[in-house]
Amino acid sequence: MIKKLCVVGAGTMGAGIAQVAAEGGIETTIRDVEERFVERGLQTIRTFIGKKLEKGKLDRERHDEILDRLRGTTDLAAAVAGADMVIEAVFEDLALKKKVFAELDSLCGRDTILSSNTSTLSITAIASATENPERVIGTHFFSPVPLMRLVEVIRGEKTAERVVEATTEFCRAVGKTPVMAKDVPGFIVNRFLCLLYNEAADQIEKGYATPEDIDLGLKLGANHPMGPVEIMDMAGVDVVLNALKALYEMTGDERYRPSPLLERMVRENRLGRKTGRGFYTY
Repeated sequence: MIKKLCVVGAGTMGAGIAQVAAEGGIETTIRDVEERFVERGLQTIRTFIGKKLEKGKLDRERHDEILDRLRGTTDLAAAVAGADMVIEAVFEDLALKKKVFAELDSLCGRDTILSSNTSTLSITAIASATENPERVIGTHFFSPVPLMRLVEVIRGEKTAERVVEATTEFCRAVGKTPVMAKDVPGFIVNRFLCLLYNEAADQIEKGYATPEDIDLGLKLGANHPMGPVEIMDMAGVDVVLNALKALYEMTGDERYRPSPLLERMVRENRLGRKTGRGFYTY
């Protein structure tokens, strides 16, 4: 049973994972490389939990209990001390993730589960940076984490069964529904979604359709709760571009070659909601 969790990375995904863990009764430490990133992540959680309090979805006692379970630090050794599980939520870059996992492997006890929140990269490749690959697993949460119910659980080539069982139990404990995915590029969901995102960007680039009409078409014609362009702006255009690049590099499938529009938008810092402008203006 996971009683103490460390989340490495205080960005949107890391903060979301830390929040649902704290709401699930788990003592949680969030760690990043700079204090300002740590504080920003904690403030994101405080804001989200505060809105729940304002709307009457939880009372003051419950609100305070959740926040009391959260800690933040820039000290990795202190962050992982005593943790039953560590979830890495850094940038989608294999070299960076392998570096983080090598550090975690040297700092954590042998029974500590090491998990990656990667959306596309190989768990087996990430685990190869450790001396104990049997304790490495993937837990791909979806954005926004507090609202999205799914977690893809990915077993690497050497992942132990006890790690799979403890991880799926953890997912359920924090209110998520786990599905088992093979360790293939993009796992299950992103193999579909990245095609959708790329097609949307391609249609906009070629003038076939506007962002508004694409989103409306998918919502009304395919019963999607959000359109693909809205999702890209919410998740971050840079995040979508990196996922497509990774899938294209790993599969060689031309369908995943990123649209030139996505490349241009990232160069122009049109990353979506987080920069105030993406496909839409905020």
